[in-house]
Amino acid sequence: MSAVLAETVLAEQPMPRNGVVSVTGIEVTATLPGQDTLLTPVALDFLAGLHRRFEATRQVRLAARRERQAFFDAGGLPDFRADTVAIRSSDWRVAPIPAALQDRRVEITGPVDPKMVINALNSGANCYMADFEDSTAPTWANLVAGQQALRAAVAGTLEYTAPGTDAAPGKHYALKPFAQQAVLLVRPRGWHLDEKHVRIDGASMSGSLFDLGLFAFHNAKTLAAKDRGPYFYLPKLQSMEEAALWNDVLDHVERALGLTAGQLKVTVLIETLPAVFEMDEILHALRGRIAGLNCGRWDYVFSYIKTFRRHRDKVLPERGQVTMIQPFLRAYSELLIQTCHKRGAHAMGGMAAQIPISGTDAASIEANQAALAKVRADKLREVTAGHDGTWVAHPALIPLARDVFDERMPTPHQQHVKREEVIVTRDDLIKPSLGTITRAGFENNVEVCVRYLAAWLDGSGCVPIHWLMEDAATAEIARAQLWQWLHHADPRADGSHGQPLCLDDGSEVDFALLERALLNLPGKLTDRLQMPGGSRVAEAIGLLDRLTHADTLEDFLTLPAYRRLT
Repeated sequence: MSAVLAETVLAEQPMPRNGVVSVTGIEVTATLPGQDTLLTPVALDFLAGLHRRFEATRQVRLAARRERQAFFDAGGLPDFRADTVAIRSSDWRVAPIPAALQDRRVEITGPVDPKMVINALNSGANCYMADFEDSTAPTWANLVAGQQALRAAVAGTLEYTAPGTDAAPGKHYALKPFAQQAVLLVRPRGWHLDEKHVRIDGASMSGSLFDLGLFAFHNAKTLAAKDRGPYFYLPKLQSMEEAALWNDVLDHVERALGLTAGQLKVTVLIETLPAVFEMDEILHALRGRIAGLNCGRWDYVFSYIKTFRRHRDKVLPERGQVTMIQPFLRAYSELLIQTCHKRGAHAMGGMAAQIPISGTDAASIEANQAALAKVRADKLREVTAGHDGTWVAHPALIPLARDVFDERMPTPHQQHVKREEVIVTRDDLIKPSLGTITRAGFENNVEVCVRYLAAWLDGSGCVPIHWLMEDAATAEIARAQLWQWLHHADPRADGSHGQPLCLDDGSEVDFALLERALLNLPGKLTDRLQMPGGSRVAEAIGLLDRLTHADTLEDFLTLPAYRRLT
């Protein structure tokens, strides 16, 4: 039964209130106040249709990822595909980009709690990416609240009042008029993540299909009537086949909801190393609905480490030295711009992790000026290279980013900047950057991992740490680097030749160094009682210790951590 036909039949049926819902093979194993209005029988029937139609193909695609990684682990290298030369060499363009997505010079991203949704839509950015992925810890409460907030935002009724006291009432937040709001885009979770609280025929549902499907079910028609999509960001893709799976899903959603073909538009994040070799192919697979590609730089660096986890000659220096001016990252950015503009798509820049530093003392003012200078330089690099827009994580950075793009990009976008002079080879994309590992850099990776994991386990997916906005992507770099450094520390262990991996002061990198950092960390966290997830620091330390000692680098830290979430 399609959702269009089922709506009139099932919409009035009440949901059971015993905490476990079962509707024709569908189980929802958690309950919260108000979720009945989201997970109605007809909505569950729609989600079940997505699962039954696409779950088998999702598992095939995930198996292909594992096979590909085994090839890399055995010494293989990623490269441009020989079987898709015709796609890369032929002349074609993506479908026209809708008016609401023509000018995307500043996009703000963040989680989906009501306050963030209101502030982001009111922020003055061109677009807001509401994120169910890297900046949202997928507790059932967060997911339900996020879907409720976005549904109310689309309807124009979202309001929020912060907690207060009798003496000092909490601040009230409300949406600006629709015409003054940022354009909404929604990022569902990646293909690798399940939604354990929704089981179809005994199997956990895909987090991707749950997030996108539930949002589309409740909001697609309203947004289409406003000529606002709906629009989505698609994360963590590794191949054209994964893009084709998304295209089939979106076709299915349009048919089931009675929407015009091609109504749902997407932007794809190029944030895995395998995907950079298939950008033409990904655009082609989604050519009827894709608006652009985005340089998801932090996940891309993480993916580089993960792809080459067994390659000692591809070990990267500490993450603070792996910037976008490094040759392999500059090649990735410039190839993305060239590919997008050749095909009529936007080439979106990435996130600068810095956030404004508060404080009126001289040291704070100086540190804030230095942080803003880094953001300005990064945005200037992007607009000069030919990007059509950029990301910020904090509303205070919107004016800075807009000033840079307004000055250098008077047009809505830069698709006229073809970058035909760019020539990027396989070796350009995989050559590691040079640099060092300092003791401070090693210990900072440990601290960031523990702080972020503790916050994530406590329900916060986006955490400011040392004036950088850390989410799952940036924490993954720190976690993967620790594993890579420690497991390649002594080349003698695997019979290879070369010098042991050392810090810049000559000290060898080894597990004793990790143990000392972990033991010393609680004493360094002077703000432990106030920090997000402070009560779960010991649990986070234990999890990081196990992940780092494991013989194989875990694909994503969120996979074992998710089992601990409610």
